[in-house]
Amino acid sequence: MRVQNHLEGTADRFSEKIYKRKQEGSNTISRFIIILSVRNKRLLHMNPLFRQFMKNKIILCLGLSLFLSASLFSQKWVSLFNGKDLSGWKNNGQEKWYVQNGEMICESGPEKQYGYLSTDKSYQNFTLSLQFRQEANGNSGVFFRSSIDGIKISGWQAEIAPPGLHTGGIYESYGRGWLAQPDSAGEKALKFGKWNTYVIRVEGDHVTTTLNGHQIVDMHDEKIGQGKGFIALQIHSGGGIRVRWRKIKIKEMVSGT
Repeated sequence: MRVQNHLEGTADRFSEKIYKRKQEGSNTISRFIIILSVRNKRLLHMNPLFRQFMKNKIILCLGLSLFLSASLFSQKWVSLFNGKDLSGWKNNGQEKWYVQNGEMICESGPEKQYGYLSTDKSYQNFTLSLQFRQEANGNSGVFFRSSIDGIKISGWQAEIAPPGLHTGGIYESYGRGWLAQPDSAGEKALKFGKWNTYVIRVEGDHVTTTLNGHQIVDMHDEKIGQGKGFIALQIHSGGGIRVRWRKIKIKEMVSGT
């Protein structure tokens, strides 16, 4: 009975270690399994019941290891732009989207209407990082959890605009309008005509935007929390717009991480 209690206690402590070591990856978990097996080798040979008990524990731990490995993999950065063409994206509208020198470029067409380049895939909880450089007017944006009918888009936009026009703010298209705008310091974070690094994080009802290392928005919104859909880059109507994009990547999140 004393040996069985020792074995159960060792296995339970091992299970607790696995949860604490989630971020260290499946290789660490595998090492723990090997160490535990060697440490209790004599106990396993003493009684067939103990051997079956330990076998079940190890199977459980291996399953947990595979689950954690999948979770860690899902949290890796994935590029959304290959620098060669617009694979993985769909052009909505008549405005111009093309690739030049490893950069994605959008510019107004003859119709001077809204235009959107949307991802083929929908994204729910994620961190999106990209770089943009405004030329000419530079009025654009990044939509998330969005859907589209023609060039009428529904969803939420992380604004990109000329100086003083709320880059980094959150705008609800065809709905409530502005939900959050930068403060006076946030308005100064934009480097107009230069490369800017933009990070948009969306998880549940929580949205944050960061521009060139400066947090612009940190907000919660119930309606956003219920939203679903793709990511889209925008060309604003009016003509005269030209924006360059590069280093577009995304890291999807497991809910609650």
